[in-house]
Amino acid sequence: MDVSKDWMDTPRHEKEYQLGVEKFLHFAFLSPGIPQGEETQCPCAKCCNRLWLRRDVVYDHLICNGFVKGYRRWFNHGESLVAMDVDSDTDEEYNCNDNIDELLRDRFRDTTQVDGHNMGPNEGAKEFYKLVDEASQELYPGCKGFTRLSFTIRLYLLKCLHGWSNASFTSLLELLKEGMPRLNIPTSFDKTKNMVKNLSLDYQKIDACRNDCMLYRNGHENDSSCHVCGTSRYIEHYVEEDDATSSKKPRKVATKTLRHFPLIPRLQRLFMCTMTVEAMSWHHNERVKDGSLRHPADGESWKAFDSRHEDFAKEPRNVRLGLASDGFNPFRTLSSTHSTWPVILMVYNLPPWMRMKPDYFMLSLLIHGP
Repeated sequence: MDVSKDWMDTPRHEKEYQLGVEKFLHFAFLSPGIPQGEETQCPCAKCCNRLWLRRDVVYDHLICNGFVKGYRRWFNHGESLVAMDVDSDTDEEYNCNDNIDELLRDRFRDTTQVDGHNMGPNEGAKEFYKLVDEASQELYPGCKGFTRLSFTIRLYLLKCLHGWSNASFTSLLELLKEGMPRLNIPTSFDKTKNMVKNLSLDYQKIDACRNDCMLYRNGHENDSSCHVCGTSRYIEHYVEEDDATSSKKPRKVATKTLRHFPLIPRLQRLFMCTMTVEAMSWHHNERVKDGSLRHPADGESWKAFDSRHEDFAKEPRNVRLGLASDGFNPFRTLSSTHSTWPVILMVYNLPPWMRMKPDYFMLSLLIHGP
């Protein structure tokens, strides 16, 4: 729904605004994710999309309080984050759900500027565009709904969501290729993984001490034992090399491995993406500052931090992060002692209706073991 919302700026007592509110409620309650007659999130200036209320209550709130400032695209109520040209005269249909290529391109600005002069694409953007151009081939001749990249990412997403094994994923790719020879997709899980890796969606493996004393990095990459507790870095597994002589060759496997997902590239993309760059300064530019506690920026901890770090506080685009972690058993077996600890980061710069959405959670570390 990419139509004019100028009525949101008119006084709330005018008929135009009231009709606009009715239009919003009609749109919100017809969205696929909201059953007819149920509650929806209230986007008024006081509720800020935090409370789920009935239609008549939401109407009263919007008439009395108005919309929360900056909520021009109703993505909490089913509107696409990507603008759609509904008046396009072309016959080609814009498929928002599968337009992954354009979303990825929007993660990187086309140009960089120095002192107001256009310097062209930076090196990171050049590499990114090259990778996307290589992968953005037709899924099959004449296909308009998917590209090779978007279809492969959707398949990879299904694998992750439903727990398919690597071997089953490879078998599925082989079957699709056998049944549809003209289908332009990778033929194995490894090739699919390399495609995702080349799009900077990879992680780093860092060996760790089994007792969590240290990480084998920053000068300790080649150490074979912990310099704190002295335990070995590896568990030795033996693989038969020659059946005739029964000789065995040791293969080193780390006792514990930490998965690290680099944070800086993802923070950079928040500022490079046109949909989030303005929201990264919301806490400073758009937040209502009336003394009420609506955002972490209204809290005493935030203010105390600003008083201690005045230079940091002067730039509203500086990123404030919250960290959360908890352990769970990924195998759903109570008798198992194994646990996995994800470390999640949340960007406090964003407005409340974006900050706690899973789309903006950042997995920073993945720790295996108790």
